[in-house]
Amino acid sequence: MMMPPTVLVVDDDQRILQLMQDFLENDGFHVETAHGADEARCIYEKADCIILDIMMAGQSGFDFCREVRMNSEVPILFLSARSNDVDKIRGLTLGGDDYIVKSATPGEIVARVKAVLRRTSPRQKVVRFGALELNFAAREVSINGRDISLSPKEYDLLQLFTEHPRQVFTYEHLIAKFWNGVGDKGTIRVHVNRLREKIEADPNKPKYIVNIWGVGYRFEGR
Repeated sequence: MMMPPTVLVVDDDQRILQLMQDFLENDGFHVETAHGADEARCIYEKADCIILDIMMAGQSGFDFCREVRMNSEVPILFLSARSNDVDKIRGLTLGGDDYIVKSATPGEIVARVKAVLRRTSPRQKVVRFGALELNFAAREVSINGRDISLSPKEYDLLQLFTEHPRQVFTYEHLIAKFWNGVGDKGTIRVHVNRLREKIEADPNKPKYIVNIWGVGYRFEGR
């Protein structure tokens, strides 16, 4: 029997933890709870999805997200009482997959969890975005059926982008993930430019990998 997805809920409010656990378990999820980043740090690696409060005692949700993103692409949904755009943009820029205001109904939150799990499911081995096709199992890339040769680093970057359409990846995140924290924006730009030359019809007017000025990059494929 296939095990249900595990959702880790991180919040320092016991009422929120209990409410989310009840609703998620009622929908068939396995749920783990943590009262803050210290507890979550010990168990997040076995989670398929994290629901993360922002304003917590001790380490904030933003800081914990930044820490998780150093070595994991587990989907993260921020759950916050704050609805301003600044927090939303910051959360998504740090690597969050969604941002939910606590006034949302539990049913809506469960639906958002299901949506993000569908988007990030590893079961899909071949993905297509217009003329661009990736075969994850074979590490192959083609444009209009024509095979494209990528360096290992170029492929890893492209796979990360295509697995998370519309998610902003900061320069800092990419350097930490692929260069062990050693490098700068110029390092990222060189590799992205080479990648664009191979997959974009016009590298000077990219339609797949677009700049988020001063922040990083986002994959625009549908």
